[in-house]
Amino acid sequence: MSTNTTNEGASKEKQTVTQSEGGANGNQPKKKKRRGSLGIILSLIVLCVIISVLSPRFLTLANLKNVMSQATVSAVISVGEFLAILTAGIDLSIGSILALSIMMMGIFAVNLGINPIVAMLLCLAVGSLFGLVNGLLLTKLKLPHPFISTMGTKMIARGLALAVTAAAPISGFALSIQYLGSRSVGPIPSSALLVVIVYAVMYIFMTYTAVGRHIYAVGGNVEASRLSGINVDKVLCIVYTLSGFMSALAGILLVGRVNAAYPLAGTDYETDAIAAVIIGGASFAGGVGKILNTIIGVMIIAVLRNGLNLLNVDSAYQTVAIGVVIILAVYLDVLRQAAAKRA
Repeated sequence: MSTNTTNEGASKEKQTVTQSEGGANGNQPKKKKRRGSLGIILSLIVLCVIISVLSPRFLTLANLKNVMSQATVSAVISVGEFLAILTAGIDLSIGSILALSIMMMGIFAVNLGINPIVAMLLCLAVGSLFGLVNGLLLTKLKLPHPFISTMGTKMIARGLALAVTAAAPISGFALSIQYLGSRSVGPIPSSALLVVIVYAVMYIFMTYTAVGRHIYAVGGNVEASRLSGINVDKVLCIVYTLSGFMSALAGILLVGRVNAAYPLAGTDYETDAIAAVIIGGASFAGGVGKILNTIIGVMIIAVLRNGLNLLNVDSAYQTVAIGVVIILAVYLDVLRQAAAKRA
């Protein structure tokens, strides 16, 4: 009798996970999904129109290339934030991991003269390792929320980035390291091509692999996922390791743009990434979001920053404007959650 009850309970939990995965991966009504994506795209178009009216320089080719170049770093680092938020978590350490990863790359490539390709691989390894530490702190120490673990590693990584070179920047990187951030393939910046590749790979990963579906399931219902046989701890470790990897990759793009690694790089990058992910339709409640919409959220933030610069808005008020956008983005998430409960 008890065995049957247990089996029925597990079956119901498994059904819950399946429904959660389906909702997140595209079994929702197509019209509703299309309407949400179109709304985000429309917001970007309206913002571009407003800024182009206020500043004729906005639609110049040079400025549009500048916007694209600035957006690529944020686009890559936002992938990691998207994965964390998708599991109903958050990663506050992405900017600090970026800084530590590129400082270590500077030590390897410039100070020690290690092969540039090897130095870049070591940079990615440092970012991935710190991301894994985030996952292990969350799963092994059973901390109540990744806000705690990633806040701690944010401070640790930033402190190490400042300590390893006594807060001094490192410059003079090899051309092979600068390539992704500063070179072009024909008229298209290499960094933009990398963003396309990263988002295409992540779309395939999230849509067509078991791990991708498990990430959605864990975000939708942790206990149901665990009872259905998903290794929740493993999934969370994968998510935060990937987030650290994306931070390091974004750092390589940043170094390519400025030909320097500095320990305060990436400061406040997490705020833009969180805003971009939420604007893109992901939810702090977890289990809901589309990776391709994140890039639209990134472009909205990039266009807004660029427009404020073109309009000569004081940097202090630019910070205020971004803060307002973040609050509005979170409020939209609250409204979406309320609408989903009523449906």
